Amino acid sequence: MKTAALSAHPRTLSRRKGSTKLRSGGRIPAVIYGKHYPPQNLEVDAKQFDLLVHHAHSEIILVELCVTGDVNSKRLAIVQDVQHHPLSGFPLHIDFHEVKPDELVIIEVPVESTGIPDGVQNAGGTLEHVRFRLKVRCLPGDLPEQITVDVSHLKVNQTLHIGEVIAPAGVELLGDKKIPVFAVAAPVTEEVATTAEAAATAGKQPDMIKEKKEDGAAPAGDKKAADKKK
Repeated sequence: MKTAALSAHPRTLSRRKGSTKLRSGGRIPAVIYGKHYPPQNLEVDAKQFDLLVHHAHSEIILVELCVTGDVNSKRLAIVQDVQHHPLSGFPLHIDFHEVKPDELVIIEVPVESTGIPDGVQNAGGTLEHVRFRLKVRCLPGDLPEQITVDVSHLKVNQTLHIGEVIAPAGVELLGDKKIPVFAVAAPVTEEVATTAEAAATAGKQPDMIKEKKEDGAAPAGDKKAADKKK
């Protein structure tokens, strides 16, 4: 994975009012942390970060932070988390997870399918995307933007598991090898659909049918009163 350059500055205003002042000035409060150095508060330019996100080819972004005036002026990091304003969508805070070029990292990567399954094309089945992310372990430079899996061989009622996914070079897939990633479900026949519809309506109670009174018939209370007079 290619790295994207991003300028950053040490942040001195760390309280709530300071963060608000930063945002009003076009900067985003941030923090960088890792196992080699203590956490450090930073601030980054909002426009530069917005361009970086929009030009990224994946939701996983590897950046080279150029921290002005810092002893470690260039720091490799993964954008771990971005908090957004619920209404405007403006980034409120960024978490950077610092990594080393020669250090193995563990991260979840999106997984996508390619090809039309045989069971879909020839038997009317439906491709089901069961798992959307896979956990991998690799060096930062080997991080894939996503993992693409060929599903064209899948027939109806067949499943592709993690253990069958071919990982890119330098990437190790983690997790239970038996966990399904993609599956082709059998088509729903007319008979099955009818049975399901009948089962759904079977529990409905019939509406009460009110009997219409005949013209000229006296109400029950009046009839009892008339009987007593006889």
